[in-house]
Amino acid sequence: MRFAPIAALALWAALIAPPAMSAGEVTDFTLDNGMEVVVIEDHRAPVVVHMVWYRIGAGDEQPGKSGIAHFLEHLMFKGTETRAAGEFSKVVEANGGTDNAFTSYDYTAYYQRIAADRLGLMMEMEADRMRHLVLAPEDVDTERNVILEERATRTDSDPGALFREEMRAALYRNNPYGLPVIGWKSEVEGLTRDDALGFYRQYYAPNNAILIVAGDVTPDEVRALAEAHYGPLAPTEGLGPRARPQEPPSRAARRMVLADARVAQPSLLRMYLAPERTSGDQREAAALVFLAELLGGDGATSVLGRALQFDTQSAIYTSAGYAATALDDSTFSVALVPAEGVSLADAEAALDAQIAGFLDTGPDMAAFERIKMKIRASEIYALDDVGDLADRYGRALTSGLTIADVQSWPGLLQSVTPEDVMQAARDVLDKRASVTGWLVPEGGEGAL
Repeated sequence: MRFAPIAALALWAALIAPPAMSAGEVTDFTLDNGMEVVVIEDHRAPVVVHMVWYRIGAGDEQPGKSGIAHFLEHLMFKGTETRAAGEFSKVVEANGGTDNAFTSYDYTAYYQRIAADRLGLMMEMEADRMRHLVLAPEDVDTERNVILEERATRTDSDPGALFREEMRAALYRNNPYGLPVIGWKSEVEGLTRDDALGFYRQYYAPNNAILIVAGDVTPDEVRALAEAHYGPLAPTEGLGPRARPQEPPSRAARRMVLADARVAQPSLLRMYLAPERTSGDQREAAALVFLAELLGGDGATSVLGRALQFDTQSAIYTSAGYAATALDDSTFSVALVPAEGVSLADAEAALDAQIAGFLDTGPDMAAFERIKMKIRASEIYALDDVGDLADRYGRALTSGLTIADVQSWPGLLQSVTPEDVMQAARDVLDKRASVTGWLVPEGGEGAL
């Protein structure tokens, strides 16, 4: 027990220290072929995270080709002109590393975590598959079936996943964020080898990619390796700006009910359109981070949790969330699961009453300051993981933000005021820009 005050003082010292004391140096430059390179130095261990982010995702797909970005992500682990199918990951593993990839609406990313002295090998292999992918027809057919099975397992067999898919489709009437990243089943079934190769040849190019290397490296080392391996790759000519269909004005609240025999517990989800972090103008997004924490960040202390889970015991679960980083309009959401014997209609009325009360009275100041300290701590702890740092920069840069935006974000979060939060709440918590959904058992409340 005698060490507790010392530990508390150490934590306080960490929280009040400026982020630059812990964060590694960040350097960026651009190769002659247009490839952006970001280097995040961290010399505490002889390890690097090597990531290639493409400015292409599910939000950039052509109509009728949903799922093509994710499909190509799978196919990128097939062979090249010099390596056999599956060899990429085997080489990474043989060198003591790990690798994977992921696709979202705004990006597709590939990464390896490996010893620093293997960085050149990772660049050699990643540069190889950036421009020299070989797709055998049988590999395309096999991988399409893998994705269809993935969809069947993760989406079609899960009523909660189907519900969220339907909610996004209802919220986004014009923007491609309403499409599932994995794609609609009927469209995935129709994706061809020519579709994949066309998408690959157009978008998998150095001038549409960001290389991020984080760990035990120097900018000069990375520059030399990047110029040697990525520098010779030809860019794609004529790549224009990422112009997507945008959402029209929202004038009417929308509602939906999904009834499924597999649902054991009814639940409610409401999604609002919300502004994303915008380069040079992230203040409203920072305020929405606080709003999500205040309304539903913690079941024991948040507005919704305290009122609905503890005071009235009308819900067994509440939450609120905000997706800050996106290229286009994002989402703010609230959710609840009613307690036994409480109807969804009554639970929704209670939810609306709490939101209205918050808009009238504003945040509890003690809760606001506690959340500010919590956010401060999470930003500091994130600096301990070079993979997390690389991920933050990758998601931001492929979503229209700059390095300066990423570096100013923690300070901007700490400058948020209760007035900022209330203005953001009044702007975003507008039912006319929302969809409210009920997920119920077959024959349950609201079901047709």
